[in-house]
Amino acid sequence: MPGSNAVTSFGRVISVRGSLARVGLLAASQLGLSAVRATVGRFVSIRCANSTIVAMITDVTCEDLPSSDAYIASAGVDLLGEILGGPERPKFQRGVTNYPTIGDAVELISNQELRTVYAPTGSDQINVGTLQQDASVIAYVDVEEMLSKHFAVLGSTGVGKSSGVSLLLNEILRSRPNLRVFLLDVHNEYGRCFGDRALVLNPRNLKLSFWLFNFEEIVDVLFAGRPGVPEELDILAEVIPMAKGIYTQYQNADRVGLKRIDPKTIGYTVDTPVPYRLVDLISLIDERMGKLENRSSRIIYHKLISRIETVRNDPRYAFMFDNANVGGDTMAEVISHLFRLPANGRPMTIMQLAGFPAEVVDSVVSVLCRMAFDFGLWSDGVSPLLFVCEEAHRYASADRNIGFGPTRKAVSRIAKEGRKYGVYLGLVTQRPAELDATIISQCNTLFAMRLANDRDQALLRSAVSDAAANLLSFVPSLGTREVLAFGEGVALPTRLRFKEVPIHQLPRSEATISTVPSVAAGHDMHFVSAVLERWRGATSHRDVPNDPAINERPAARSLEPRTIEAPLLQPSMGLDPDRFSLLKKPLR
Repeated sequence: MPGSNAVTSFGRVISVRGSLARVGLLAASQLGLSAVRATVGRFVSIRCANSTIVAMITDVTCEDLPSSDAYIASAGVDLLGEILGGPERPKFQRGVTNYPTIGDAVELISNQELRTVYAPTGSDQINVGTLQQDASVIAYVDVEEMLSKHFAVLGSTGVGKSSGVSLLLNEILRSRPNLRVFLLDVHNEYGRCFGDRALVLNPRNLKLSFWLFNFEEIVDVLFAGRPGVPEELDILAEVIPMAKGIYTQYQNADRVGLKRIDPKTIGYTVDTPVPYRLVDLISLIDERMGKLENRSSRIIYHKLISRIETVRNDPRYAFMFDNANVGGDTMAEVISHLFRLPANGRPMTIMQLAGFPAEVVDSVVSVLCRMAFDFGLWSDGVSPLLFVCEEAHRYASADRNIGFGPTRKAVSRIAKEGRKYGVYLGLVTQRPAELDATIISQCNTLFAMRLANDRDQALLRSAVSDAAANLLSFVPSLGTREVLAFGEGVALPTRLRFKEVPIHQLPRSEATISTVPSVAAGHDMHFVSAVLERWRGATSHRDVPNDPAINERPAARSLEPRTIEAPLLQPSMGLDPDRFSLLKKPLR
């Protein structure tokens, strides 16, 4: 490796301690203009006898200088890696085997050396942007390392986080066309980012039968997110396995002839993913209620039946309870549809969550996470899946008293064990401090955008290596689309700028839409009437008119109902009002 003289170097090594070194900075009169700009965050190269060490400046000070008049300041540097092989065949590797000695020359890293450090090592690399230090050098990410060891995108609102997610996922799909991707879209903003490569699901076209929910999940649905009544839970835990056994009897009727099978002996549990019918469930509860002589004891059974029938007749829950009494084992079709098996040219699923009843969003996410992991487990990871969780802190909160326990457990299971079974996790959050620390610690590639909150910065500091921790001082001042990338997916802890996302791949967030003048301003009454029809249609059984003024405008997505009170009982529901006295007011 060629040496360097005082004209091209801007400093000399004056001390070395482990992976840290201090550099004495030469007087400005001896330096070129670019060397004078050597400051915090810049990469430098240290010329050693057998290699060139790549380091990053972490601090600059004029205190405690050596007695020599040659230095005007000193800088602390982190030793990150080294370039070996000489100028003919340079190759970068992480870590340092040849440490610098006192007096070794220090230079600003050259363009060619940066290209050596960030050169793609194979075809499994994606182009995500350019280095902040040198915009001519492309920043590559190793797809295999990023996916197989999970990744997270962290950043406050308005810093380009959603655009960054769109960029990463589009590049991943381009690099891995056979990888299946499942995205939880909390704000319904990604629906148009992936063109015809993505299937978009929402409450209007999703079929997720109630029997696919395990016991904790179905209880969360029936009790609208509140803790269940112990007496009612005991009844449910007894009758659900029996209802599953009765359904199995129907299916096996031709084979067993007139021989009756005792449902209790079939061996199903409350969590066995086999179909059952609501009519059988209610019949079993009613049968037990009929055997009770004490009127006060019957109230518990009345309330439980009321809960089931109210939820079943609520049009907002149609995605769960359509054909609830018809039966049919559709689990294979549901999994094939949800997780794109086969993909048929659409390897990605976008699950839009904004239109679901607020009370059941956690349960739905829990079912999807759990089925994604279990299918990977029982298929031995034959068909890899990337599960991307937007607003992850909502489902896996650091506070165990917040949120739905089974959802946190399902996300945590993917984080801890998913890579063994080809189920990879991508987390996206604006509040990493509110996300379960165990889950985020499993993400070995982090893309940190601007974070102003001290708690978020502290969590990020605990999640990265010591060598990268000094970079975190930049986090509060990063610009839009600027990212600090850490971990296995990148060659070095890097400050980079995500590349521009084509306009058709930009997420259309509600905040952006609300500031755009409405194209319907010329026919306000018609527009408002159409909105009201769509609004009312979300909580009724009537068909909603397909008005192009609403349904074809991007802004229409912001009109999805978010939180809707439980509907008042109507005679048309075919329910006995006396049995539903406890539901005269909304459950929440």
